Amino acid sequence: MADILDELQWRDSVAQTTDDASLREALANGPITVYCGFDPTAPSLHFGNLVQLVVLRRLQRAGHRVICLVGGSTGLVGDPRPTAERVLKTKDEAAANVARIKELVRPFLDFDGTDPAATHPAVLVDNLDWTAPMSALDFLRDIGKHFRVNQMIRKEAVARRLESQEGISYTEFSYQLLQALDFLHLYQAHGCTLQTGGSDQWGNLTAGVDLIHRVEGVAVHALATPLLVDAAGQKFGKSEGNAVWLSADMTSPYALYQYFLNVEDASVIGLLKVLTDADLDEIAELERSVRAEPFRRAAQRRLAQAVTTLAHGDSVSASVQAASEAIFGRGDLRALDAATLRDATAELPSAALPAGATVVDALVASGLADSRNAARRIVGEGGVSLNSVKVSDPETLVTEADFLHGYAALLRRGRKSQAALLRG
Repeated sequence: MADILDELQWRDSVAQTTDDASLREALANGPITVYCGFDPTAPSLHFGNLVQLVVLRRLQRAGHRVICLVGGSTGLVGDPRPTAERVLKTKDEAAANVARIKELVRPFLDFDGTDPAATHPAVLVDNLDWTAPMSALDFLRDIGKHFRVNQMIRKEAVARRLESQEGISYTEFSYQLLQALDFLHLYQAHGCTLQTGGSDQWGNLTAGVDLIHRVEGVAVHALATPLLVDAAGQKFGKSEGNAVWLSADMTSPYALYQYFLNVEDASVIGLLKVLTDADLDEIAELERSVRAEPFRRAAQRRLAQAVTTLAHGDSVSASVQAASEAIFGRGDLRALDAATLRDATAELPSAALPAGATVVDALVASGLADSRNAARRIVGEGGVSLNSVKVSDPETLVTEADFLHGYAALLRRGRKSQAALLRG
């Protein structure tokens, strides 16, 4: 357990802590109990949440006790965004999201003691269980009295909202009290002494540290992770409009795999360190591969495989890897199951086409050729394949048998241009 903070720092998973030396000592003398919260403001967690889930996973496998909190109460209020007021979820919407998120976090942590690498099973809690019974008067007297408004308004998101014309509602202003209450409750009920979260949550993390110090007279810890940003420097998250979801019905496993397979070279090594178990030697070898043979995308394949396996399991990950190989001409399309085929072809340009149409018709309909004459020329040059089989005659028919699982056929022009022909 003595090395876990060093590992997290090497993996670029630590932006700041409340007291690095004290936290290092506590982790070395552990086990300690650590928690992270996830609010149900959407029906799924997203790419940005992966960092926290992986940090909890590393801490659990290092022998510490982890608590995964789903915010049934804080999700009803909403963490204040720097730009605008959140649209509040109804109680039914929040409850439905809580149920989904509870299932989504299970693959990442060991809750039942079956992982030999984990010493202590994880605990799953919902903060609605202890906030719902609390009256407003009790909340104001027992919790609110420990907070100073002049300190609260200095929190970054609050300060930015106060400077705007819209301002901030008391509902969102009180969010940090609720999150601090969570830390206090988990300290009292479970001996929890560390909270983790993204660096944009630092104000909320330290609010809990301060509350425990005021109420219990003890020092506890907070650890913030750096935010993951995309190529444009935007935070990955549902509020940014660029979320890659962990729920299969919102981002398919195939789309998740392809997303990480297409990560830019400049970002892939950093993501491998943060999100995978690749060790120092493997990272160094993949870094050499990125420099010397970037066209092989070995680092991206390792990243995509690891994240997809973590989120969806070995069998699903193997299926989408096979689909990726088949779609790009290195595997057997006909071996794909129907669900994976649908997910894979959903990522391609498509055109509806009846059986009996010619390959020339298909090229034009799908946009792979801009005219029938161009389509005939492309076929004549040997640059067209249907379901990975080269087409030499422009009048070749697309038959019922070509629609795999009765659904789609794959048309390719050259090495990279592809389209899904959907049975019309």
